[in-house]
Amino acid sequence: MALLREFCAENMERVPAAIEAGAARVELCDNLAVGGTTPSYGVIKATARYARPRGVAVMTMIRPRGGDFAYSADELAIMRDDIACACELDTTGVVFGCSRDGHLDEAATDELLGAVREAEKARGERVQVTFHMAFDEIRADEQFAAIDWLAERGVTRILTHGGVAGTSIEDNLGRLRELVEHAAGRITILPGAGITWENVEHVAGELGVVEAHGTKIVRL
Repeated sequence: MALLREFCAENMERVPAAIEAGAARVELCDNLAVGGTTPSYGVIKATARYARPRGVAVMTMIRPRGGDFAYSADELAIMRDDIACACELDTTGVVFGCSRDGHLDEAATDELLGAVREAEKARGERVQVTFHMAFDEIRADEQFAAIDWLAERGVTRILTHGGVAGTSIEDNLGRLRELVEHAAGRITILPGAGITWENVEHVAGELGVVEAHGTKIVRL
């Protein structure tokens, strides 16, 4: 199976070139300096309008701010509205993650998955869900259970670096292999952060994965 390269884009500017260079999926998010936040209505609309007719999926970040992934009731309400908006704009799926004090925030995640199910009903089509690198904030001894919980609820994939931010992807290959093995095809483990067009084939080969993520995943 060919390797799927997910290009992380901050706006529409580089999306056409990334698709031309081989990106088969776009993760769309604003404010990469803080790890990504929800992009604007116009950016989502323009990207979906360009990418989807070309057979390229668009995953939209749902995150109201930088910082941690423990959200208040007001923030969760914003995220529910953003999920509905993104899905109305024909995004393929949404990207979010909720953790609190080193644990998967099951209540918050369930609330957002409920919003996804409502969006699916409204448009009569499945909405993919990526649980993002909030996963890496979950304690290592709870990550396998988190994979089980997310897989049982139909989450499509987990974006993970396999370690804390700032560590080398090469140093995390052992842990990423463990996550891939535990997931056992029930949910996709999507490695990211530190993966580029230069090392992606090596990383994917080492892990036995068919998807990888990065801002430099294709050569522009």
